[in-house]
Amino acid sequence: MQKAARALASARLLLDAGDADGACNRAYYAMFDAARAALASEAEPEATRTHNGLIAAFGLRLIKTGRLPKELGRMLNRAEEIRLLADYTGGAVEPQDARELLSQAEAFVRAVRDYLKGAATDPDV
Repeated sequence: MQKAARALASARLLLDAGDADGACNRAYYAMFDAARAALASEAEPEATRTHNGLIAAFGLRLIKTGRLPKELGRMLNRAEEIRLLADYTGGAVEPQDARELLSQAEAFVRAVRDYLKGAATDPDV
């Protein structure tokens, strides 16, 4: 979760500097790192080798089981789409879209952090 927090801070700095594409990259990685932390907290953590593998495992292990809300799964998938646009297609992300993604990343990281705090005190998780 420390990596997720650092990525969020980087995303804010990049957005403030006018780098919407870079902000989207770091916002996505904040979500990615938080998702990885949530999966690592599982009794039987799942090793994933790709971004798609991690996103799929997050959906199966934490979203479909109802441990985390479906909206978080949608947010993570959308963040990956925007990151791919920003990083690989040569298209530019609009600043408003980057602000929205950063806001969603903050909510995602907060929700995962709250989940992990609850999981640490709940022996059934």
